[in-house]
Amino acid sequence: MEFEHFYDEQSYIMGAGLEQFESEYAAFSNVKYAVGVGNGHDALLIIMKCLGIGVGDEVIMPAHTFIATALSVIHAGAKPVLVDIDRNTLNIQAEEIESKITKNTKAIVPVHLYGNPCEMEKIMSLGNAYKIEVIEDNAQAQGAEYHNQKTGSFGIMNFTSFYPTKNLGAFGDAGMITTNSAKFADKAKAFRNYGKSVNGDYTLIGMNSRMDELQARLLRIKLKYLDKWNIDRIAISELYDSELKGIEKIQVQSVIPEAKNVRHIFPILTDRRDELKMYLKAKGIETLIHYEKPIHLHKAFTFLNHKKGDFPIAEKVCDSELSLPIYPGMEAEEVIYVCDCVIRFFSKN
Repeated sequence: MEFEHFYDEQSYIMGAGLEQFESEYAAFSNVKYAVGVGNGHDALLIIMKCLGIGVGDEVIMPAHTFIATALSVIHAGAKPVLVDIDRNTLNIQAEEIESKITKNTKAIVPVHLYGNPCEMEKIMSLGNAYKIEVIEDNAQAQGAEYHNQKTGSFGIMNFTSFYPTKNLGAFGDAGMITTNSAKFADKAKAFRNYGKSVNGDYTLIGMNSRMDELQARLLRIKLKYLDKWNIDRIAISELYDSELKGIEKIQVQSVIPEAKNVRHIFPILTDRRDELKMYLKAKGIETLIHYEKPIHLHKAFTFLNHKKGDFPIAEKVCDSELSLPIYPGMEAEEVIYVCDCVIRFFSKN
């Protein structure tokens, strides 16, 4: 039915479906405004432009995240300043951020990695104390909470991705900016559409990054199920935690008491990652690695002048992380089978 409406209306770009999805996603995120864009990378790039962050500026972010976060900062002309991650939550070390602040620091980008909220109280306090903007990377944490407040609602502007594998995934690329500022929402809408303002004038040097109307309409439908899907993910993770408890040779991601982790993935850490991955594959279990290298060890980022050993926890996690299967609708028997295989691997080895 939704596709029939889309086809009949013949409004393929910036149509009613996008406006409705923006309104509904803003309400879901407990913010006043949401702005649909082409993808998560563009969302952060547009935020950088809205906030006037560019050449000569620094943006603090974790050393362990997907490279898109750093690329957006670089494409804006600014410099990513990396901070190591916490060995338990796998998120940016909030207590280490202050040591990286300089006169050039313009923003902090906490990444709610794997669906696990960062320590937003500490991060927001730092931002306020130093008059630095906080921009949440909520690409993996749609529906997560910190102190009963939705992630993606703390910073001045925040962003998410609807890449197909996300908790709320499109049938292609799409992204969203969330904010409580009418001024920045209007500015983001102009930047995404060639710089065209609400009155029709081209007032900014903009870009073409508009969420596709068809993706918006599909995401509207899926948004209705996101809370249930997140509940499924949390239940699966709790079963993983229970079944894997006591295996000394693996570590699972911890969650701070104030947080609700929506479990975008279920990571385990083990020094025998590659052997375990091969063993599970032989048992019919597919696994993934998120991510094989920290930001500073990718060839593209050599200009940051970091070396191996600069961010030891991020490096250790990249060498030992393995993502076990998790998806809404995964049966308890399937989870237990995965766990039994993991247990057998370590008992035999």
